[in-house]
Amino acid sequence: MAAVAYVSVQGTRAAPAATVQPLPMDSALAGKAPLLSWPSHGEAAVGVEGMGDLYTHGSQQPVPIASVAKVMTAFVVLHDHPLGLFANGPEIVVTPADVATYQHDLATGQSVVPVETGERLSERQALEALLLPSGNNVATLLARWDAGSMAAFVRRMNATAHALGLRRTRYADASGVQPETVSTAADQARLAMAAMTLPVLRAIVDLPQVTLPLAGVQYNVNALLGTDGVAGVKTGYTPQSGGCFVFAARQLVDGTTVTVVGAVLEQRATPAQPSALEAAFTAAAALVTSAEHHLEVVRVIRSGETVGILRSPWATPIPLRAATSVQVAGLPGLRPAVRVVVTPRVKAPVPARRPLGLVEVVGTAGTHRDPLVLAWGLRPASLLWRLSNL
Repeated sequence: MAAVAYVSVQGTRAAPAATVQPLPMDSALAGKAPLLSWPSHGEAAVGVEGMGDLYTHGSQQPVPIASVAKVMTAFVVLHDHPLGLFANGPEIVVTPADVATYQHDLATGQSVVPVETGERLSERQALEALLLPSGNNVATLLARWDAGSMAAFVRRMNATAHALGLRRTRYADASGVQPETVSTAADQARLAMAAMTLPVLRAIVDLPQVTLPLAGVQYNVNALLGTDGVAGVKTGYTPQSGGCFVFAARQLVDGTTVTVVGAVLEQRATPAQPSALEAAFTAAAALVTSAEHHLEVVRVIRSGETVGILRSPWATPIPLRAATSVQVAGLPGLRPAVRVVVTPRVKAPVPARRPLGLVEVVGTAGTHRDPLVLAWGLRPASLLWRLSNL
C-alpha cells in the first residue's frame, strides 16, 4: 500500500518548470571597418540610424559646439510640449524681455530672428526660427517659455543628455553661444539619431525656408540640404568652436531607405577654405559620400537560427529558433541593436513551433520583431523520471 501511495503521489506532483535561456549573439555586420573620408583635423563621427554603434575620428574630447546645441533645445521643448507632424502647437507671446534679448544678441553680432512685443509665434514657428536661421534669441525665448528661466531649462538639457548616455556633453545655455557648452562628435551624432525619431523635428530640419510672422522668409543655414540626400540637421559656428555640422543623409540601398547620421566639429578656416562653416560642410560632404559608398543590406538573423535553449531536468535541451530571417542596412562592422526576449519559465507539455519569445532587431526601417519557436515539443516528465527525481 505504501508503494502504491508513493507512485500515486509522485505521478501527480507538479514537475519543475522548464527554463528558457537566450544565447549570446554576435550581431556585427560582416566585413572590416570601411575606409572613410575623415576630416584632416577636428573630430567626427558617423553611423547609421537605428544602430547604436558609430565610427569615430579624432580625440572625442568635449569641445564647444556653438548652435549645434539647439538640437538639444528643440529635443527638450518637444519632449515637454509634444507636437504632431502637422500641428502648430500652442502660441508663444513675445515679451519685452524677449525683445531685449533680441536687441542684445543683435548688438553683439549673434545670429538672430527679429521679434516684437506682443507677437504671437506658434510652437512650430518658434522651432523653425530656432533650427533654420538659427536664432540665438529664439533659443532663449523657448527656454523661458518651456522652463520659466534659462537656468531651469539648462538643467533639463543636461538631465536629458545624461538620460541619453551623452557622457561628454555639458550645456551652459540653450543657443550654444557660450564656449562652456561642450560635447563630442560621437555624442552629437547619437543625439541627432534620437532627435530624428521625432517626426516634426525631422520635417522642420528638412525645410529649405519658412515664413515667420514678423521676420518674413527665413532660409535654412544648411547649405548641403538636398545634396547627396542630406536632410538636416544643424549647423554651428563661433570663433571658439570653429565650423560644426550635425548631418543626416538618406540613401536607397537595395530598396531600403538608409539614413546616415554623423557630426563634424572644430573645422577651421584655411587659405583654401576661408569660411569655417564651409569647411564643416566640405568635411561632412566627403564623410557622407564615403559612408554611402559602403552601405549594404546584411542578414543579421537567419531563419531557423538558434537564439535560445529550452531546458528541463527530464529532457534534452530544445533549440529555440528564429521563425524568419531579418535583414538590416548599415556599414560593415557596426552592430545593430539586437535583443532576445524570452518567456523565462514554462510548464510542460509545450508543443513544437510554439512561440516562446521574440528577437528584436533595431534597424533603419524601425524595430523588427521576429517570433522564436521551439524546434520540437517538450513532453511532460515520464512516470519513471518522477519516481526517480521528485
